[in-house]
Amino acid sequence: MAQIEIDKGSGFCFGVVTAITKAEQVLAEGNKLYCLGDIVHNSKEVERLKKMGLISIDHSQFEKLKDATVLLRAHGEPPSTYELAKKNNITIIDATCPVVLRLQKKIKKENDTEEEKDKQIVIYGKNGHAEVLGLVGQTEGEAIVIESLEEAKQLNFNRDIRLYSQTTKSLDEFQKIVAYIEEHISPNATFKFFDTICRQVANRIPNIKNFASSHDLIFFVSGKKSSNGKILFNECKKMNENTHFIDGVEEINLDLLKDAKSIGICGATSTPKWLMEEVLNFIQNKE
Repeated sequence: MAQIEIDKGSGFCFGVVTAITKAEQVLAEGNKLYCLGDIVHNSKEVERLKKMGLISIDHSQFEKLKDATVLLRAHGEPPSTYELAKKNNITIIDATCPVVLRLQKKIKKENDTEEEKDKQIVIYGKNGHAEVLGLVGQTEGEAIVIESLEEAKQLNFNRDIRLYSQTTKSLDEFQKIVAYIEEHISPNATFKFFDTICRQVANRIPNIKNFASSHDLIFFVSGKKSSNGKILFNECKKMNENTHFIDGVEEINLDLLKDAKSIGICGATSTPKWLMEEVLNFIQNKE
C-alpha cells in the first residue's frame, strides 16, 4: 500500500476563497446570481456552484442583462463592465482580488499621466485572459500585451516603456524580459518596470518543488485554463519527471499506481481542496 499525501500548501488562494464565499452567501439566501465568466479556472468547482444555482454568463449575455445581480470574479473587469452595469441597473458583487485591483489602479494612473505622452504601456501576460482584458481596459485598449521574451524583442526601444505583469505569470520569465529591455532600450528613452506578480503563486514554488521531489509519483490537479496551474505543474515536473497533470479522477492512469511507494497530490491556486481529497479517496480505493 503506497503512502498518499495531499500538499498542505496547495489549494485556493485568498482571492478565489473570497469570490466563492461571496457567491455561496448570496445563493444560500435563495437569490438569483449570475457570474461573469467562470468563477474560477476549475471546471469541477464551476460545476459544484452551478448545482447550487450560480449561472455563468459571458460578456455578450451580460450586455443583454437588466435588473440582475452579477458577481465579478477574482480576475477583475475593465471599466466598461462597470459602466454597462450602471446603465442596465445591474447590482455588482465585486470579488476582484485586491492584488489585481491594485494593479488595475497602477496601470490606470500610469495611463492618465500626461507628461510622458509617447510611452508604451506593456503587460506581460496571456492575450485574452480575463485578468489581462481587465488590465488593458484601464488604458482604453492601448496597452501592448506580450506573452514571451520573443515578443518583448519586437517592442520599440526608441520609445519609453512601462512594463507590468499579469499577477499569475512566471517571475523568472518576467526577470528575463526586464534584463533584455534594460540591455536594448535607447539612451533617449526611459524604462520602468513593476513586479506585479502575486506572491501567492511565487511563494508556493519552493514548497511545491520540495513536495514533488519527496514522492515517487505526483498527481497535479488543476483546471486546464489555469495560468498558475501551468506554472506550478512545470515546477513539479522539473523536480519529478513522474508528475501528471489531471483535472479529476477520470484522468488517472491506473497503471501509474503499480510501482509507486509514495504518491503526492497537489494543485493550483484555483484547485479546491475537496477535489484533491476526491483524488486521494479514489487512489486509496484502487490500491
